[in-house]
Amino acid sequence: HPPHLKVMITAVTPSDPFVENPTGVQDPMHLSWHFMVSGKVMQNVDAVNWEGVYHELPLATMDLKTGRRIKAWEDAYEHTRLDEYWAPLKYQERFSEIDLPVLHISGWYDDEQIGTPLNYMGMANSAKSGKARKAQKLVMGPWPHGINKSTKLGDVDFGPDSVIDLQGLEKDWFNYWLKGIDNGVEGTKPVNIFVMGINMWRTENEWPLKRSRFTKFYFSSNGKANSRFGDGTLTKDVPGDNIPPDMFDYDPAYPVPFITEQTSAQIGGPDNYSSVERRDDVLVYTSERLKKSVEVTGPIRASLFVQTSAPDTDFTVKLLDVWPNGYAQRLCDGIVRGRFRNGMDREEFMEPKTVYQLDVNLWNTSNVFLPGHRIRVEVSLSAFPKYSRNLNTTEKLGKGTKFVTAHQTVYHDGERPCNILLPVVE
Repeated sequence: HPPHLKVMITAVTPSDPFVENPTGVQDPMHLSWHFMVSGKVMQNVDAVNWEGVYHELPLATMDLKTGRRIKAWEDAYEHTRLDEYWAPLKYQERFSEIDLPVLHISGWYDDEQIGTPLNYMGMANSAKSGKARKAQKLVMGPWPHGINKSTKLGDVDFGPDSVIDLQGLEKDWFNYWLKGIDNGVEGTKPVNIFVMGINMWRTENEWPLKRSRFTKFYFSSNGKANSRFGDGTLTKDVPGDNIPPDMFDYDPAYPVPFITEQTSAQIGGPDNYSSVERRDDVLVYTSERLKKSVEVTGPIRASLFVQTSAPDTDFTVKLLDVWPNGYAQRLCDGIVRGRFRNGMDREEFMEPKTVYQLDVNLWNTSNVFLPGHRIRVEVSLSAFPKYSRNLNTTEKLGKGTKFVTAHQTVYHDGERPCNILLPVVE
């Protein structure tokens, strides 16, 4: 609580430890950031063959593959649970200590995205004073970690309005709170979001939106949802009984790729996953072509009913907007590591022949699925190198070098209705 701190602008802020990476470890791409800041001046990340580095095992000494030892990277692998080592970095339960106006800024494709809406909600609901609770504002654009730089991200152009006068917005914020200039800052709605698909900015009174209608979209198939050529469907109809499950094998030697550049400067974007969806170890569930627009704005969660032959394994879920030409645009995704399914503070291994319900946090998005488009969900076991490969064993995380293939079963019948919960806005 420095006495002269009167107002803040926070951009692309992370949340508590393990919120962005719920795998118990620093995932492979984080090493490029550690490498970049490991000297007295910024290091040249382009001097390293990162693709070769990311496949190195064990993870704990992957840094040596870059040609140097990075102590901060190795130390984290001694603390792969949410223990006291991480306590100084935890702040999500301390918002009641904040008594400041804060402007929160991030993008839907920021790889730290989840922290910004969480911080906004935490301070808007729990800041120390009523004045501070009312003095929180949220701005979410169609941006990567490097916010507000370009209208285009990857192959997708979000239009001329997607880049704003952010510096002007920040200047107005400081002028109001530091100089008392009546420029209308306090009279505006607190939430400003960019709605993808229709590529428009919109102001709202809160986040998440109270008018969102959280709707379950159920997974269904005849047991052959493997790849986009399979029979997986996504529907609002509740599944019936005696529906066969979907099955596949996950081999850590051949992980499902997450489309991204090699360094952590930007981890993924609105990329086209149609080629990845050719794999049989990716389950694909797709809606019918939409006859009218469907807006999805808010936090996204999925519920899986699964069985595995391994004592530990991962399950990933991805939400996509499939264009009429087949472009499968990633919107958001998430992961659950089996041993941490009940919390990051403890490890509980999985039993074979046991069905588990897993809740997967896919973070947030705001997107209108236009007429002719389809809503798609992918389910798999890996998203490499965004997340580390689960070796499917009980070895200490980050220290293992051996792996086994796991046989996975995903149920989606009336008793075990796999679904994704979408905040639909009328």
